[in-house]
Order: sequence, then C-alpha cells, then structure tokens
Amino acid sequence: MLSNPDSVPGPWDRATPTGGEQISRRLTALIRAEIAAAGGLLPFDRFMELALYAPGLGYYVAGSAKLGPGGDFVTAPELSPLFGACVAAQCAEALDRLDGGEVLAFGAGSGALAVQVLTELERLTTLPHRYLILEPSPDLQDRQRRLISEGLPHLAGRCHWLSALPARFRGVVLTNEVLDAMPVHRFQVDGRGEPREVFVTDLDGTLTEVSAPIRSTGLAEAVAAIQSAGLARSPGYGSEVNLRLGPWLAALGACVQAGLLLLMDYGYPADGYYQPDRTMGTLLCHLRHQAHGDPYRAIGLQDITAHVDFSAVARAGRAAGFDLAGFSTQAQFLIGCGIDRLIADRADAGAPDPDLLLGVKQLLLPSAMGERFKVLGLTRGVPGPWCGFSVRDLRDRL
Repeated sequence: MLSNPDSVPGPWDRATPTGGEQISRRLTALIRAEIAAAGGLLPFDRFMELALYAPGLGYYVAGSAKLGPGGDFVTAPELSPLFGACVAAQCAEALDRLDGGEVLAFGAGSGALAVQVLTELERLTTLPHRYLILEPSPDLQDRQRRLISEGLPHLAGRCHWLSALPARFRGVVLTNEVLDAMPVHRFQVDGRGEPREVFVTDLDGTLTEVSAPIRSTGLAEAVAAIQSAGLARSPGYGSEVNLRLGPWLAALGACVQAGLLLLMDYGYPADGYYQPDRTMGTLLCHLRHQAHGDPYRAIGLQDITAHVDFSAVARAGRAAGFDLAGFSTQAQFLIGCGIDRLIADRADAGAPDPDLLLGVKQLLLPSAMGERFKVLGLTRGVPGPWCGFSVRDLRDRL
C-alpha cells in the first residue's frame, strides 16, 4: 500500500460520515466486551482481527471505501496495468508446465489484478479453467464482480467467488498485499531482556496497550527463536510475530496438489525485520492516504497492517510441504517477467502514455515500491526455473 507517511491530524471524526461513526462506536463496544471477557487483557492479534474483520463492523467487511483515490490506500494493480500483465507472465509459465489449471486469488482488492491477469493470459492463450477468488469483504466482492463484468464480460463466467479453500487445487495461488493484513501478535522486551506480550486493555474508557507475561500459545517459542538468532534482545525493543502464517500455509498445503504460490507484499527477511534500530516494530495504520502508528484511533475506519517477515513465510511454506521457488524484490520480479518488453510493445502501438510511465516508475523505483515490496514463490510438483526470479534470486537472505 502507498500512503503519505505523515501522521493524520485530529479530530478523527470531523470528516467521518455518521454511518462510519456508528460502526466505529459499535465495534469499539464489541472490543471492550471482549477485553472484559478476557479478564482485562486482550491479545493484540485478537484486537486486530476484530478491528479488521469483525462481521459487519470490521474495516474490511463494513462497506467503507478502501482502495483508490476515494479510499485509504492504493495497491500495485491500481498504479499500472503492467503489474498484472507481469504477474500473468509468471502464471502462464506455471500453467503451461502444469498443462492447464486454475488461478486462486486471495483478497482480490478492487478486481483490477484479476482483470489484468485474465487479459494478459488471454493474449498469451493460456487462460485458466477458472479464476477463483477468496474475498472476505462483501462490498469488495461486489466491486470485483462489477469490474470484471464490465471489463471482461466474455470471461466473467470463468470467475467464481469462494467462501473457503477448495478441497483440491492445481494451478497458481496469488496473494497481493494479503499477508500484511493478517492479525499479528506483538511483544516487547523488558529491562531484564525478557519478552512480554502486548495486550489491549480498557483504561477508564480508553483503549490502550500494556505489556504483561506472555499468554498466547506459541508466542514465547516464536520470540525465543528470534532471539536465539541474536535479534530483538535489547531492553525496550518491540515488534510483531505472525502466528497465523503456519496454519494458513498448512491449509494451503492440504489442498494444493501441484502449483505455484506467488506471495507479494512489503516486508523483509528476518534480519531486516528485527534489525536493532527498528525498535518499535512495523505496525502501520492507513486512513485517507496517510499513514500513522496509532491502531486505537478511528477503530474500524482505518486499515491496520504489519510488514511481512519473509523468512518466516519461507519456513512455514517448507513446513507445509512446499519448495522455495525464489525470492526477489518487486522491481527485479517485474523485470524478470518482461515489464520492459511490455512498455516497448505499448510504445510501438502509439505515443508513450505519461500516466503509464508514471505508474511503472512507482512500481520499480527503490524510493517507491520497487525495493520495499518483495515476491516470494513456493511450489509443489512443478519444476522451475521461473522468469520472475531470473534477474536476481535473493533466497539466500531468508
């Protein structure tokens, strides 16, 4: 997601529609009830889960605008159609080696990526049998259906929305800015160098966070593994751990018979994620194209994200039975998938489009998305090498 890194000024509800205020109040009341039921200390990952996904109230399911100029952030497919065309080139390589198959997209956003991928796969004569979408947001489902029906009416019948993973799958799995929206646990290191868990509590009617001895299953072991690598040891150090990665990839491992998983998001290998000067972790909130660090403001009306620890993703993928296919920056991945050729093709077809070139710069420049965003590939039963990781494969950094 791209946002202005400046903090968002208050008061927060000044420009918030009445409906949004009501949703935020109801969601806050629900969170307070869960805090009370948990004995006054709610693990942060549960708070984040409710803030983003509480039925009918959470940010991703309550119907507010999220993507694009009228929302809170933009993603790569909204910046340039060449992003999806490059992703399609990698999909085509996998579908060819599988002799056909399907595409399964998690959290399809506005639907722009689906349109771009299907358009390019049709041009490459490598259309999937079906394009499956797992999307928890009802309003985003509606937006996706409209965009696909308007943009590709002849291919709309290939698109199907699922409420759960299929029992068996063969093809390509796509996630673009999905892992960063998974709820995370948070920890802090106390003055003795011991990790403590971050909880959310209700202090005199105000939601705030406190640290206490670790309670969440698996968190102590995860932090111990990080510290055994010499990371996250300094008193006062705080960060996040995504304990849901393992179960999520295990579920995929149980259904994917053969295929390629492309996991695209912003993040770092473990030594970058937990580097000494990143003492406050990576948690960010996005509201009206501005970024800030307070998850307890505008609850239900703003996105809450954490960067991805790609070393943990690779480890969980191997544990789920996948092979590591490659790891690269977004810029290197797009170059490997032929973005320069796609730009040249469009230039040959007519005058260069300044907006297209501006979007490509956002995708490739290190100061924008090019270095901050990464792509990790996992495979099962389909051989490499892969064009997306042909320019430079950084798997040795994981």
